Amino acid sequence: MGTLGAGVGALMGRTGSVHALGDGELNNALKKTGKRVILLWLAGGASQLETWDPKPGRPTGGPFGTIPTTIPGVRISELMPEMAKRMNDITVIRSLNTVDAGHGTAARLMVQGRKDEAAIDYPDLGSVMAREMGRIDSKVPDYVSFYSDTEGRGNVMNGPGFLGARYAPMHLTDKMVPADLSRLSSINEDDHYARAHLQEALSAIFSKGRGLDTVKSHAEAYARVHGLMSSQDLFDVSKEPDSIRKMYGPTLFGEQAILARRMAEAGVPFVRVARAWWDSHGQNFETHQEMVPEFDRVMSALLDDLKQRGMFENTLVIAMGEFGRTPTINGSLGRDHFARAWSVAMFGCGLKRGLVYGATDKDGQHVSEKEKGAGELFATVLSALGIDPEKEYHVGQRPVPLVNPGIKPIEEALA
Repeated sequence: MGTLGAGVGALMGRTGSVHALGDGELNNALKKTGKRVILLWLAGGASQLETWDPKPGRPTGGPFGTIPTTIPGVRISELMPEMAKRMNDITVIRSLNTVDAGHGTAARLMVQGRKDEAAIDYPDLGSVMAREMGRIDSKVPDYVSFYSDTEGRGNVMNGPGFLGARYAPMHLTDKMVPADLSRLSSINEDDHYARAHLQEALSAIFSKGRGLDTVKSHAEAYARVHGLMSSQDLFDVSKEPDSIRKMYGPTLFGEQAILARRMAEAGVPFVRVARAWWDSHGQNFETHQEMVPEFDRVMSALLDDLKQRGMFENTLVIAMGEFGRTPTINGSLGRDHFARAWSVAMFGCGLKRGLVYGATDKDGQHVSEKEKGAGELFATVLSALGIDPEKEYHVGQRPVPLVNPGIKPIEEALA
């Protein structure tokens, strides 16, 4: 169990104790709603011009055409025919200006809604969801992150910050099944439970009189490993019917999206599925011609699957990376990092359907209508899930709201 235990409990905040105002009845009510988040992380930065905000016929437009969607007057890239048929179910924000165009710092910004401070590590969205929606008696993990490619993996190895190891992600990189999840054949079931009880007793003796949140957090994380071992089938994509696997497609991205849906269905509050590597400084159009159709198929399959299972209203799906790509096409026929005017797409829980919010200018160089930042997007996601963005945790004596003061959700995007 050592590898899994380390994976669950490795990340610790730098600051002291944490508690939340507004816990108790409200928090328990949220936990019972069954709301979940699936983040499709487009690692490296997908191009908005080859997906949600094309500029056909302009010098920045590139070679691909556009197609009509189920929202009258709205067109998206011809590389996305399946999502074009489903645009009346989704929300697209076309007016993000997130300023930061560095892979690592921008990735943290997008999943935290703000930058870290020198004295405090903020939790990312997955850890906030684990804190707000996870249940202590659950046998499934609270936060799972799939990232099989090596490019850009380090950019998203963040997690609970000051919330502590109890809310850290389970990182699955080499395999889709956690390491050391199975009980060794040399250990029978009685011995397995006896060892668990011994560890629990020793942990209780060690923590007695210490009162440290870090000790408690690690003990809780270790205890959950034992429960996880009983949910091994959750990570087995072969349990899905062939018809479902065919719908998502034969790729690793598709299979991990199926597992994300399985986990959401089983009660996992937050799952991230990363698809790398979109960092197309050269041969941008060849890259997107290969990757966008796969993304289109997986995202549309996930939408249909959630609908068919009655999960659409309680599951929030977000498709984004750390930034977009430059409208300017460089000498290598690539697009570079671009955070000044780009797009994010979402659907499901708490969101208005069939909305395209904001706009960029005719060449996609600047936001021309309704500019928003990472903080507003983060606040919108929290609000859609029924979590007050102004809710405060306390780190020691310091009150820490979930978003920076003055940041408001995008009300027009909320149902």
